[in-house]
Amino acid sequence: MARVDLNADMGESFGPWPMGNDAALLEVITSANIACGAHAGDPDVMAETMTLAARHNVGIGAHPGFSDLQGFGRRRMHVPDASLGNLVRYQVAASVGMARAAGGRVRHVKLHGAMANMAAENEAMARVAYEAALSVDPDLIVMVLAGTAQEAAARSLGCLWAGEIFADRAYEDDATLVDRSRDGAVIHDPEEAAARVVEMVQADAIIARSGKQIPAAIDTICLHGDGKTALEIARTVRDRLTAAGVTLQAFDGRRD
Repeated sequence: MARVDLNADMGESFGPWPMGNDAALLEVITSANIACGAHAGDPDVMAETMTLAARHNVGIGAHPGFSDLQGFGRRRMHVPDASLGNLVRYQVAASVGMARAAGGRVRHVKLHGAMANMAAENEAMARVAYEAALSVDPDLIVMVLAGTAQEAAARSLGCLWAGEIFADRAYEDDATLVDRSRDGAVIHDPEEAAARVVEMVQADAIIARSGKQIPAAIDTICLHGDGKTALEIARTVRDRLTAAGVTLQAFDGRRD
């Protein structure tokens, strides 16, 4: 029987400005990627989100990104390797400490936004980021965009890793995400998102918008929380996977 994890990015509110519906999503998902204050979030939001995640027995992950609050970490930045490593290390270390204080622990790390997209295209960059995270905790599971340079970097490091696909994003033929500026890049219909997720899990493959199937290690599915239909998509994906006989639980990580 297939087994898969459901993850969502959260803790992205900032001061009095809310983002997403974290409390409701924590009742749906099995792993949470919690912002570390660079692209979104702040110490209070991080503490509150981690406390809620621990209370729901949801796996906690660090979600580092570029220092880009105004651009929500979605603007590409080019920084020296040493600075990139320190930026990731700084955020992961903060997450580890905050999670411990909240009664939980950080199990995994997932890069955010432009940092993630760039690392999906550049194995050397991905290695820098992952080595920095693992220098804080070598037992972290590295969540990678399945089939991309991120996966190649994790494999070469010999660390624990988990392959991720997106429920609400379209794919190119090289397993990278269609740029958000293009029509159809983001899927808003819950039934459409759920149907394609079930199809990909059953096929063990990413299905690109062209129809091409790309064999992939699908350990976790990302559900976003910041769109108008995001919560409905999350609930529908969970329901359809369960109906298809898929077991939902946090990933253990793999080394193959």
